[in-house]
Amino acid sequence: MNRTKGDEEEYWNSSKFKAFTFDDEDDELSQLKESKRAVNSLRDFVDDDDDDDLEKVSWSGEPVGSISWSIKETAGNSGSNQEGREQLKSRNSFSSYAQLPKPTSTYSLSSFFRGRTRPGSFQCLSDALSDTPAKSYAPELGRPKGEYRDYSNDWSPSDTVRRLRKGKACSLERFRSLQDKLQLLEEAVSMHDGNVITAVLIFLKRTLSKEILFRELEVRQVALRHLIHFLKEIGDQKLLLDLFRFLDRTEELALSHYREHLNIQDPEKRKEFLKTCIGLPFSAEDSAHIQDHYTLLERQIIIEANDRHLESAGQTEIFRKHPRKASILNMPLVTTLFYSCFYHYTEAEGTFSSPVNLKKTFKIPDKQYVLTALAARAKLRAWHDVDALFTTKNWLGYTKKRAPIGFHRVVEILHKNSAPVQILQEYVNLVEDADTKLNLATKFKCHDVVIDTCRDLKDRQQLLAYRSKVDKGSAEEEKIDAILNSSQIRWKN
Repeated sequence: MNRTKGDEEEYWNSSKFKAFTFDDEDDELSQLKESKRAVNSLRDFVDDDDDDDLEKVSWSGEPVGSISWSIKETAGNSGSNQEGREQLKSRNSFSSYAQLPKPTSTYSLSSFFRGRTRPGSFQCLSDALSDTPAKSYAPELGRPKGEYRDYSNDWSPSDTVRRLRKGKACSLERFRSLQDKLQLLEEAVSMHDGNVITAVLIFLKRTLSKEILFRELEVRQVALRHLIHFLKEIGDQKLLLDLFRFLDRTEELALSHYREHLNIQDPEKRKEFLKTCIGLPFSAEDSAHIQDHYTLLERQIIIEANDRHLESAGQTEIFRKHPRKASILNMPLVTTLFYSCFYHYTEAEGTFSSPVNLKKTFKIPDKQYVLTALAARAKLRAWHDVDALFTTKNWLGYTKKRAPIGFHRVVEILHKNSAPVQILQEYVNLVEDADTKLNLATKFKCHDVVIDTCRDLKDRQQLLAYRSKVDKGSAEEEKIDAILNSSQIRWKN
């Protein structure tokens, strides 16, 4: 059939048949999108300015510019074009492409290396690296060029130390010779930054032998002090002992060895360890301390075993009324003395748990002993023992109360332990300073002491002021009135 050119165009344009597609539901818009994607995949070869509203998808189905696409594109250089066609045929519908998320940037990893960002525009690699949108896909490429010197080992010792001081990461492994390592240490010391010095010392500790490290630090006292402090902090006791032996610091070596007892929990093993410390080269004062520590722990073990047995038997009154709240093992000397004054106050001096025995064995000063014993007996409300603690006799047989800690402190401790007013007044009266006595008596409401002190001071105004503080019609008010009406007292003006 002969048709004119116009008839042929009308025939084909009005045809009811369409070309075969993989997706039966494709319409003209989907065909247009598919054409767009085909064009987008060739953008590196065609310099046109198509608009970017539509999603760009590669032959593999990944959005152009995504990280996964960039990786596949790089790896795909070793594949053939036939493989790419097979991947395209494996997609059974165009709708799967439409569900992919739209990339946030038109840049791709390949475009960085090809030196172009948008079709029709070219730029150098450094410009592409500094572009902000690209960092979301390849952040490792967004660093300044200077930082790549870290990987090429270009930093000098001074540059490295400055970077460490600023908190920037840099490798110390390039410093391999002893000279370079010592120069790095000297630069760190000159910066006067303890963190940097410690960081360099950790590197030297790991890469140098002990002998070389100790020898070099012996003439660098600042770095040596930092290393000693660091080893104490991390608990590297073995290396610390080796260092002290090398430096011939015998006393520090002994003290460092003594500190090991803190890591021993078993009392018997700790006691045996302390026994080995007695012969170490301590100073005279420290040697006495080590001996006392060993003796105290030995006493505590004996007292603890005996008191645990008495408490479990339930036949001792003090343990029934006041059960022990904690073990006495490894307690300080003052705590041990308080414990003995609380549970073993009346025991003979010959027993290990006697407070007097502890006082003599460890040479406890009178003030410390009286203060501790007073606190223990007042807590038990044993007022007779408190009275006996301060009562002394002279060579003529006369008794007198004496307190090496001062009676004002005695009053404070008695009041803290809820002593009766009569006992408080007795000890307030023993305070020598009148103003201190009056203040304590007023504070603890020892009315008789306040009234008598005001009378002795002949202070009528203060006595009148105190009269308003006592109860109406009480014996104290009557006593104040009697003193105020007395004609035998010459009051101060």
